[in-house]
Amino acid sequence: MSIPTMDGITAKTITSDRLTTRVLFSGPEDGTPVMFVHGNVSCATYWEETMLALPEGFRGIAADNRGYNEADRSKKIDATRGMGDLSDDLAALMDTLGIAKAHVVGHSLGGSVLWRFMMDYPDRVLTVTQAAPGSPYGFGGTKGENGEMCFPDGAGAGGGIVSPDFVKLVQEGYRGDEEQQGPRNVMNSFYWKPPFKPAREEELLSGMLTIHVGEDAWPGDATPSENWPMAAPGKLGPNNGLAPNHVADVEKLYAIDPKPPVLWIRGAEDQIVSDNSFFEMGTLGQAGLVPGWPGEDVFPPQPMIAQTRAVLETYQARGGSYEELVLEDCAHSPYIEKPAEFNAAFHAHIQK
Repeated sequence: MSIPTMDGITAKTITSDRLTTRVLFSGPEDGTPVMFVHGNVSCATYWEETMLALPEGFRGIAADNRGYNEADRSKKIDATRGMGDLSDDLAALMDTLGIAKAHVVGHSLGGSVLWRFMMDYPDRVLTVTQAAPGSPYGFGGTKGENGEMCFPDGAGAGGGIVSPDFVKLVQEGYRGDEEQQGPRNVMNSFYWKPPFKPAREEELLSGMLTIHVGEDAWPGDATPSENWPMAAPGKLGPNNGLAPNHVADVEKLYAIDPKPPVLWIRGAEDQIVSDNSFFEMGTLGQAGLVPGWPGEDVFPPQPMIAQTRAVLETYQARGGSYEELVLEDCAHSPYIEKPAEFNAAFHAHIQK
């Protein structure tokens, strides 16, 4: 599916040493590079307005991640490496484009990619901007601010916990609004706070529907488990790459040198990445929506925000720096919902 781009955005097919994919560009070719990494069930299209709003002298670059939209469908995500494949893909793209260092910006899963990129390539990062990033401990299956795993096998995280109805409707390319779990309703209920709807709703919906679907893609495979909810992460796909038994050790983040400054921007009413996420098994179990919940001592709602803040506090104590900005009346996509507020902080951050 070819998604139209906005005036001022150029789309090119780029082949690096690791991946052939669609890459969007804005701004002067010799501008200071800003690499944008999109979230799950979306694509590079989501960044276009933010790219066009960059200050003079900056070059916006956003690729479709491996497993999404126009990326080579034969290239799969090895989830046992956590976000390692996507981190290495970003570095390889920078190599191909002749970029030694860049400002990096991530949203949701893209933020999880950046936690790993910071660990793997700290000398290639000028600044980090995180828009509603996933917890550095992964998505699902952990408890407490220190990210303790609820079960050793990561049960309750990964591809096995994604709604099969939602997967089916995405795979069918369903664009209606009659189905509660249809992509359009999920987008307009959770990606941003109702009644907000973006001007390019149809293009953004198309961006959801282009994700590569399957047990070897999204949502990925699952492993039977004796632990609630009886499914543990598999080995393929982005959701399994976010599982706590696959993500990289957070301690590596504290040891990096240099430590780029981090700007963390999130919506106060985010229901996807939160301390009570509607997409996380602890929250659903506590609400009685998934039978057999083992209780708060065993599997509480994952405190995603508290975990991220604790990690960044330690990062700062170890010599780094960070700033947290919470936007009111805003959900999971602050750069789309509140562009003026987001860009004011973001532009100040990259222009320091």
